[in-house]
Amino acid sequence: MHFDLPELIKSIGYFGVWAIIFAESGLLIGFFLPGDSLLFTAGFVASQHLLNIWILIIGAFVCAVLGDNIGYITGHRFGRRLFQKEDSLFFHKKHVVKTQKFYQKHGKKTIVLARFVPIVRTFAPIVAGLGAMHYQTFMFYNLIGGFVWTVGMTMLGFFLGKTLPAEQIDKYLLPIIGGIIVISLVPSIVHLIQENKAKN
Repeated sequence: MHFDLPELIKSIGYFGVWAIIFAESGLLIGFFLPGDSLLFTAGFVASQHLLNIWILIIGAFVCAVLGDNIGYITGHRFGRRLFQKEDSLFFHKKHVVKTQKFYQKHGKKTIVLARFVPIVRTFAPIVAGLGAMHYQTFMFYNLIGGFVWTVGMTMLGFFLGKTLPAEQIDKYLLPIIGGIIVISLVPSIVHLIQENKAKN
């Protein structure tokens, strides 16, 4: 079975894209969702006049910010219980620990930088809500991070779609999406390598 992300986006439309962005940003079960490649491809689809780029961006930005707020509230109200919770299909304590280390390294910038790092993106607002950051400070960086991520990734796909000749789109789109996925995984891979070295 061939997975066609552009066709999926055409099928789910604005609300489907926004729902995925919200879930990845704010719900624990959303850490595995492909936010980067989704936004990029949605921008590309918009370049083909199948979606309105500005409606797409505004909705994605709002959902990304709201999602992070849900994550912050979750961390603030229930964060301590997360460390007592048993690991499951959708939750591993190691993800929270990994995000805490990321936060210790990057400080307040974590909320912005985490937007571009899978898994950390989902757990960063939860760690902030645990007490690492005041809400006003969190919202400031949340707005910046949400804006840079949604506008940057979506417009990248949009401009690429406008630049590529129509007959070359199918040839280059899939490799580019694959490249974005690989690049987004690099920080996690580097972290795993560093962890293994530390253990040895």
